Amino acid sequence: MLKVLKNLKQSWISVIVIIALLCLQAAVDLELPNYTSKIVNVGIQAGGIEDAVPDVINQNDMETVLLLTDEDNKILENYEGPNSDGNYEIKELEDEQREELSNIMIKPIIISSYLQSDEIKNQMLSNVPEEQKAIFENMTMLEILKTMPEEQLNQMLKMPTEKIDQMQDSIKEQAGVASVKIIYQNAGVDTDKIQMDYIMISGLKMLGLAAVSMASGITIMMLSARVGARLARTLRDKVFSKVLSFSTKELREFSTASLITRSTNDVQQVQQLMAMLFRTVVYAPIIGIGGILKVLTESNSSMAWIIGLAVIAVLVVVAVLFAVAMPKFKKLQDLVDKLNKVSREILTGLPVIRAFNTEKKEEKRFDNANIDLMKTNMFVNRAMSVMMPMLMLIMNCVSILIIWVGGHNVDQGVMQVGDMLAFIQYAMQIVMSFLMISMISIMLPRASVSANRIMEVIETEPSIKDKKETKKLDPNKKGLVEFKNVSFRYPDADTEILEDINFTAEPGKTTAIIGSTGSGKSTVVNLIPRFYDVTGGELLVDGVNVKDLSQKELRDIIGFVPQKGILFSGTIESNIKYSDENMSDERMIEAAEIAQATEFIEGKDDKYKSEIAQGGNNVSGGQKQRLSIARAIAKDPEIFVFDDSFSALDFKTDATLREALAKRTKNKTSIIVAQRISTILNADKIIVLDDGKVVGQGTHEELMKDNETYRQIALSQLTEDELNKKEGGE
Repeated sequence: MLKVLKNLKQSWISVIVIIALLCLQAAVDLELPNYTSKIVNVGIQAGGIEDAVPDVINQNDMETVLLLTDEDNKILENYEGPNSDGNYEIKELEDEQREELSNIMIKPIIISSYLQSDEIKNQMLSNVPEEQKAIFENMTMLEILKTMPEEQLNQMLKMPTEKIDQMQDSIKEQAGVASVKIIYQNAGVDTDKIQMDYIMISGLKMLGLAAVSMASGITIMMLSARVGARLARTLRDKVFSKVLSFSTKELREFSTASLITRSTNDVQQVQQLMAMLFRTVVYAPIIGIGGILKVLTESNSSMAWIIGLAVIAVLVVVAVLFAVAMPKFKKLQDLVDKLNKVSREILTGLPVIRAFNTEKKEEKRFDNANIDLMKTNMFVNRAMSVMMPMLMLIMNCVSILIIWVGGHNVDQGVMQVGDMLAFIQYAMQIVMSFLMISMISIMLPRASVSANRIMEVIETEPSIKDKKETKKLDPNKKGLVEFKNVSFRYPDADTEILEDINFTAEPGKTTAIIGSTGSGKSTVVNLIPRFYDVTGGELLVDGVNVKDLSQKELRDIIGFVPQKGILFSGTIESNIKYSDENMSDERMIEAAEIAQATEFIEGKDDKYKSEIAQGGNNVSGGQKQRLSIARAIAKDPEIFVFDDSFSALDFKTDATLREALAKRTKNKTSIIVAQRISTILNADKIIVLDDGKVVGQGTHEELMKDNETYRQIALSQLTEDELNKKEGGE
């Protein structure tokens, strides 16, 4: 998989941008629960008041606070006033200074609020003599406190001080905020406006963060899709380029169906993985680790065990499904290969299937391959469909457990409602991050299998490749083809297919190769353009060993017509001009005339612009062969190689074509593989093959006299009288 990811070099800028945006999105998403907590705790419950430090306090309340603390100077140095309204206003403070001031003021402010209640005043006056009671009733609490001896004042404050010290921090903060709210009311401050301003500002900040997260998410998805598509294109290009460089040996090792699957379905699996990979590799760990740190540092950590329990439950579910589904993921791609192979065989062999009435048999064969793939897919999909409800159940159970435990903590004053809501959000983020990692761990095996299959093709070295230093063709031996003690065996074969092949094909002459089926005729001519490499001896073209030539230079001088005529989708014109799309129309028409193809071409409505279906399925076998021959003639090479390319032509067309071809190829080397004796009667040299060995060379007349193998082949096709007539006629 890592080898495949190395192909992301072309998209490194996009990858860096994606990672940066994922970090930004993760940071934003981790901050949102904190704002939810603040809106509930501060905006709703505390009326928008964040701490126990009043921004405005009237003179009486300030004096009361100062009376109840020994930190008078530290408090007053942070305020300005009193102003004309009799209020003190706080100076600009840093966060640390404000926090320190809050720790100093929280206790005296709570006590001040406690003492100002009428119930406390009445309780205190109940123990005062009647003559003093009348005086104290008309005095404010501050004035009463000022008249008290220090010892009596300390005694009276002892009980509320102890009660405050015993409070939980969260309860103490709530009491301090409530006291500040009373101070604001005494100072004539609009507390409703403070609350609305705080909620509006916090809400707008949350909307801003959500917008940033949304924009980042959209950009990440767009860039990820682009990176994945570019990677897929790169992999397809590399696979296709590598396949084009393969010799017949490699093409046999990888079946056509498998190569198609590897360049389509396998690449698609890797592309789909890329869409999730960045979010999983970068985003999920940040969210998971960040959420845990937020819970431990900024939230109430007493419920952290719930998150641990949820993570363990998620991992157990995923591990079980992973163990069950993993073997099936590996099997899926092989089954896709099998289905493609069966489909291709059936579609290619449809005429034979119909001729033998085996449609039902082939339908059953296809159905078996299809059902195997369907069952495996259904098994995997069922496993995946079970996973999501299980994980959602875990998440919902976690939410219920948090609310249950959190509700008790809120009731006991250990935590606030907003903290509980934030904890739920952090818990969901952490569980979701592990869920994402688990999802990718399930997708990864199938993509990894696909990646290995892709790299298997890309890393396969073709057995036929150019040397670092190649030789140039010898202009003095132009068109000369020499077989010197050539032998050949297929890879992994035990016996030689060809043995000790010796003959020369000269320019200006026609060399024919004939032999029984399986004698090695096609193998011999396939060695000339290096579709295979000889395993023994030497094969020279233009006086140079073909292994010392570049494949492009070698094949540029060869016009090869394969045994099976192959046409490409397009037009008749594009097929004849296949070697050079800028070829003149005159040259194209001349090639078609020599190949005896003009008769059926001119009979079509669009003539040379007529469409050719994929594989040439809309033309007959003879027409396909003639167009293949015209394509080779139009190339105007030094060497023509016809691998039994006249087999689908009638005798008249065959004779006319060879006559026209002989005029065109006067200075060219022609090598013809044929089954028909009539096709090679006029050849300058006939090579007779039998069981991979040359058993005779010479003209038709010479071989009829001296070579029994050739004579048997000739007499199996024509009578002796017919042969004599042809010899005499020629």
